[in-house]
Amino acid sequence: MAEQPLVRLQDVAEHAGVSLATASRMLSDPDYGGRAGLRERVLASAAELGYRPNPHARALATATSTNVGLVIHDVRDPYFATLSGGVITVAERHDLLVSIVCTHRDAPRELEYVKRLADQRMRAIILAGSALRDSAHTAAMNAALDSYHRSGGSVVSVTRGHTVGHVVDIDNAGGMRRLVHDMVALGHTSFGVIAGPLRLLTVRDRLQGIRRGLKDHGITLGRDDVVYVDLSREGGQAGAQMLMNRPEPPRCLLAIADVVAVGALSWLRAGGVAVPGEVSVTGFGGIPAASDAVPSITTVELPLEQVGETAMELALKPAAPRHIVQVEGTLVRRDSVAPPH
Repeated sequence: MAEQPLVRLQDVAEHAGVSLATASRMLSDPDYGGRAGLRERVLASAAELGYRPNPHARALATATSTNVGLVIHDVRDPYFATLSGGVITVAERHDLLVSIVCTHRDAPRELEYVKRLADQRMRAIILAGSALRDSAHTAAMNAALDSYHRSGGSVVSVTRGHTVGHVVDIDNAGGMRRLVHDMVALGHTSFGVIAGPLRLLTVRDRLQGIRRGLKDHGITLGRDDVVYVDLSREGGQAGAQMLMNRPEPPRCLLAIADVVAVGALSWLRAGGVAVPGEVSVTGFGGIPAASDAVPSITTVELPLEQVGETAMELALKPAAPRHIVQVEGTLVRRDSVAPPH
C-alpha cells in the first residue's frame, strides 16, 4: 500500500484560501478571533486534507531546536575528523550542538541514523560521507530526507547523489585528473591504483578522474593495475603489497585517499622499497598526516575545515533557493614523487 504524502500547513492554507500565518493561528490558537467563518473554513480544509500538526516542524519553525546531526563514515579517519572540526566551529558560533554519528559505510545503518536524527528534531542534518551506489538505498534515503526537509529541517550534502537540500560539491574527478597529468609530466607511464569500494560514488568519481587523465596521454589501465581495498591505513598496506609483488610492479602508485597513501608508504618503507627512488606515491584529500609523512606525500589538497564550515553555514540558510557550492582541490607536489629512473 502506497504511503500517503505528508500534508503541510501550507497545503491547508492554500486549500482554505488564507495566508500561511492565518492558517497557523487558526489551528494553534483557539482564542484567536479573525473574520466570522474563517476558522470554520480552515478547520474544514484541515479535516478534508487529513492535516495533523507536526511538533517537529513547529519546533524548527520557532527555532527551538539547537541540535545539528552530522553523518560521517568514520570519525577515526582524519579526513572526516578535520571536516567535522569545521562544522563544529561554525555551529559553536551560533550556540548549536553537533551530534556526530558514524555509518562505517553501512547502508542500513546510514538510513537508520538519518531517520533517528529526524525523529530527534534536529535543526539540520549534514551528510558528509560519500553517497552509496545502491538504487534502493538511495531512493529510501531521499524519501527520508525529503520528509524531514518538508517538515522544516535543513539538509546539506558534502557529496553528490542526494536530491534534497544544499550541496557542497567536491571536484573529485577533476582533481584526480590534474594529479595524473602532473605525474605523466614527470615522466611516469607505469601506474598502479589503490582504490576503495566501488559502491562509493566518491571512489568512482576519483577513478574516473584517473582514467580520464591517463587517457588524455594515451595510457590505459589494465585490469590488474587497479586493486580495491578498505579506505584505511591497513587497506593501503594491503594494496601496496598486491601491486608491488607483481612480476613487473608499477613505478607510480595512485592512492584514492591520503589515508590509503599513508598505509602504502608504510608498507613500502618496511619492505625496503625506496620512495620515490623506486616508486612514487600519491594521495588525495589533504589530511595533515600527508604532509607529516616521511617522505611527505604528494596529494590533491582539499580545504577540509573550510568544507565543514561551508556545510554548516549552508545548513543555516533557507531551504530555497537550493545552493550548490563547488570546491576544487589544489595539487601539492611533495617528496613522495620523482621522475622514474
